[in-house]
Amino acid sequence: MSWLVALILLPLAGALAVAGLRSNDRAATLTALGVSVAELLLVVPTWLAYDPGGERIQQVTSFDWIPALGVHVSFGIDGIALVMIAVIALLVPVVIGLLNSTDRLPEGRTAGGFLSLILLQQALTVAVFAATDVFLFYVLFEVMLVPMYFLIGFYGGPRRQYAAVKFFLYSFLGGLIMLASAIGAYSLASEELGSGTFDWATLVSVVSEAPLDTQIWLFLGFFLAFAIKAPLVPFHTWLPDAAGQAPIAVTVLLVGVLDKVGTFGFLRYSVPMFPDASAQLAPLVLVLAVLGVIYGSILAAGQQDMKRFVAYVSIAHFGFIALGIFAFTPQATVGAATYMLNHSLATGMLILVVGLVAARGGSTRISDYGGMFKVTPILGGMLLLAGMSTISLPGTNSFVSEFLVLLGAFDSRPVFAIIATVGMVLAAAYVLWLYQRIMTGPVGGNALVGVGGGPGTAVAPEAGARKAIRDLSGREIAVLAPLVVLIVGLGFYPEPVLDTVTPSVEATLQAVQER
Repeated sequence: MSWLVALILLPLAGALAVAGLRSNDRAATLTALGVSVAELLLVVPTWLAYDPGGERIQQVTSFDWIPALGVHVSFGIDGIALVMIAVIALLVPVVIGLLNSTDRLPEGRTAGGFLSLILLQQALTVAVFAATDVFLFYVLFEVMLVPMYFLIGFYGGPRRQYAAVKFFLYSFLGGLIMLASAIGAYSLASEELGSGTFDWATLVSVVSEAPLDTQIWLFLGFFLAFAIKAPLVPFHTWLPDAAGQAPIAVTVLLVGVLDKVGTFGFLRYSVPMFPDASAQLAPLVLVLAVLGVIYGSILAAGQQDMKRFVAYVSIAHFGFIALGIFAFTPQATVGAATYMLNHSLATGMLILVVGLVAARGGSTRISDYGGMFKVTPILGGMLLLAGMSTISLPGTNSFVSEFLVLLGAFDSRPVFAIIATVGMVLAAAYVLWLYQRIMTGPVGGNALVGVGGGPGTAVAPEAGARKAIRDLSGREIAVLAPLVVLIVGLGFYPEPVLDTVTPSVEATLQAVQER
């Protein structure tokens, strides 16, 4: 059994074990944490076994599933998939370690049920990134919606059912349209080879030679599914609702990892399988990308809820990733691939810190806070670091990715690069605005000040009693430490990630550049 298969089976087995501990929250939490840490440790030999200079898809495991249709259970990774599998392996133990600090589960819901769904979501997400059979990818693409639906619908905020249904229907519909395109690609392979197949490498070689009109129709089916998942404007409307209602731990996985399945799909499926259509429709995608950068930035600045603020920030960042992919230059696409990792780290930390702030103040409304740095300086420093990474400050992990995207895009699409640069300016404004409202000035706001310390009592700060708000504990600092180290470390030394993803990016772009 390969390391890759173990990375899929371990959290799946852990989900079953934790589900059996629903009557004991402490045992369930410790078991889930142990499984997630073991998963993170398994990433190390998986990464070491990967050869960036070797075959495009490595550590392949495959066996027949539906032989009559040429369907296989087939897994393998390239450098981009490896990086995304590594980041989810990191984020899951972090969110589990902070669960008691960021989330309060609804009455009647157990930690065992919640954490078993988290581990199941991890197993399915790893499998999606590793799938090398297009039909298997589709099945996993749809099945992975189920645990996320329950995580939002059972454990979220007051409007959780609406948010969960909207999330599910958007993504499910996109997946069905992708299935129609996958069947079309299967038919092309059947006509060309005499028998149908869903093998990714075979479909790439066959479908990439199809006429332009055929490619365009098939491309649109995959593109719509990935654009919804990413999410690109105007297919984004499910994200603010889902992120706003989901628990903090779920929002981290939703915005930090699950959304990357869309941008990963562009790189793995859309561009290599339909190179002519990708080149033909690139201007349309780039318009949506820069629209997302500006639109997400403007709406982020107008939000009053911290979680919805992060959702719109992410919409803007996904615009940068799409810009890098469809600029079709090596620098821009490498930047986009590494941006997927760096966005997960920066946004994951930002969501977690927002959750820690909200747990202390009992509110996610920005206007309920003020001067919190005076009370929680360490937490304020964490929020500042997450914010600086979000705006791609030099010395943080996101800077190299955003710089490569803009540099590469300027070579081939200068107008789009210039428009996207405006988004960088807006990002600095809205992140600093958030930090200023929450952390600076006199201590005030309903979350920090009340009469006699009573919760939810609103009075002027000078007339009320300051609530007892504690700073980060040693445990919370320790759990956040890996994110801090990576945000700073990759800011100064991004070479390991760049070396890992660059060969995969070059192989992805080869078909387009040959046109």
